[in-house]
Amino acid sequence: MLNKAQDWLVSARIYLDRRVLALFFLGFASGLPFLLVYSTLSFRLRLNDVSLTDIGWFSLAGLAYGLKFVWAPLVDHLPIPFMTKEFGQRRGWLIASQLAVFGGILCLGTIDPAESLILTAFAAVGLAFFSATQDIVADALRIEVLSEDEQGGGAANFVNGYRAGTLVAGAGALVIAEHYGWFWAYVGMAGFMLPGILAVSFLPEPEQVSTKNPLGTPARLWDRLHCAIVTPFNEFAQRENWLLILIFITLYKYGDALLGAMANPFYADLGFSGSEIGIITKGWGLAMSFFGAFIGGLICLRIGLLRALFVTGVAQLAGNFAFAALAFYGKSLGLLTLAIAVENLSGAMATAAFVAYLSSLCNLGFTATQYALLTSLTALARTVFTAGGGWLADELGWVNFFLATTIAAVPGLVLLGCLMRRGRETSEW
Repeated sequence: MLNKAQDWLVSARIYLDRRVLALFFLGFASGLPFLLVYSTLSFRLRLNDVSLTDIGWFSLAGLAYGLKFVWAPLVDHLPIPFMTKEFGQRRGWLIASQLAVFGGILCLGTIDPAESLILTAFAAVGLAFFSATQDIVADALRIEVLSEDEQGGGAANFVNGYRAGTLVAGAGALVIAEHYGWFWAYVGMAGFMLPGILAVSFLPEPEQVSTKNPLGTPARLWDRLHCAIVTPFNEFAQRENWLLILIFITLYKYGDALLGAMANPFYADLGFSGSEIGIITKGWGLAMSFFGAFIGGLICLRIGLLRALFVTGVAQLAGNFAFAALAFYGKSLGLLTLAIAVENLSGAMATAAFVAYLSSLCNLGFTATQYALLTSLTALARTVFTAGGGWLADELGWVNFFLATTIAAVPGLVLLGCLMRRGRETSEW
């Protein structure tokens, strides 16, 4: 028992690695602009008496996050004048996109929605585009600077940084705006981008990345485009079990996504106050998420990615059961605290393992393109599959709804079992 504890402590040293520490700040920079395009902007618009219909249309600005695979091939292969030569292909793109996000945040802060809603919309679309581009490069760099064994720890730190960034952009921006106004709130958010920009200096330029296509340097423009855009998708489609992998990716977090989509209406129906929801679900929940991602990264390192996905996936079911118990019992701060702890802890464990798994699927010759494709697929599946969550809750009631979300997670685990039997880790299981 003592030896096992020592082994886990040794494994935890990965979080002290300079590259892994830098990934926390890189994740923070990726998470920061996300809410500035979504809920924080929606709140600001409503305070300026913008109609709910117009606010709803603003959500389309976030399409960039689901379509980032479209221009990811350019990020993989197209050099940026001066930046690529000075910093390298990955770091040059990353710094350029971060500076663009910095400027986009300031631009959005200088525009008054009450005076020009159209300019506000353009600024939001631009910020979403620059933010999605930053995500493309940050994910590629994270994958390429770490070995396969380090992916779990790197994913955990990146996810924790991302969550912290969304918290600052959500709660932090509102607090600053209340006391100093929206302009200074956006100036503050732009300032929070600086640690992420500085973190790039602690990450090396991946040796395997070059401005040349890994398949050579074709003379004709069409051949270059084919290698940059078509080849990454063809390469993935030629792998064994590729279709099973894609279906698994769409289903693995289905149960968790259904629960998350209907969590706030559920809290409201039970009668919890805004303060209770904020403190327990945001503060306490964030702390449990940090710890869960940390543990999830260690599990990946100790038992391998596929087995870590299975263990954390099964653990994730406990969160769904905890919410079903809360729905059955009724309003209870104690049970809410417990349910949030279980759901956030297990969900973050599974997310860390899932991100590490997606990272492992990418060919280093097309990292940005393939990872953007995989994450776009998960985002699209989450949006489409959770659209009927409200109808399901209305039809079943809250207790049965949360039990149904548990059942919704089972197909993903079944497919994972099939992959484990067919994959290389079968003998290790």
